[in-house]
Amino acid sequence: RRGKAILMALAVLVSASVALAADQTWTGTISDSNCGHSHKSAIEHTGQKLTDADCTRACVKGGGKYVFVSGNKVYDIENQEESGLDANAGGKVKLTGQLTGNTIRISSLQADARAKK
Repeated sequence: RRGKAILMALAVLVSASVALAADQTWTGTISDSNCGHSHKSAIEHTGQKLTDADCTRACVKGGGKYVFVSGNKVYDIENQEESGLDANAGGKVKLTGQLTGNTIRISSLQADARAKK
């Protein structure tokens, strides 16, 4: 009986962890950990006006990390080496990944087709 109860408990835990690890999809913006929601102070970085994309890249080059902004939330990105981050820096994206706490592990990233070019 005890062995059966342990197996049942393990099955429940495994099921819950699989459900929690499911991919989710969001739309938002790729930014950087220095600026987060707003690049209004971009002029402070280099003394000149920068686009959101250039500001994001400058902050990351200076030691910041890429982040994902959706609504009023700023999420950390686990896999900073994701190839689409630099290409979409400062831009609107559709991001799919796994959320753990406040950190997303990206499984796919693409420019948001609804974003103005």
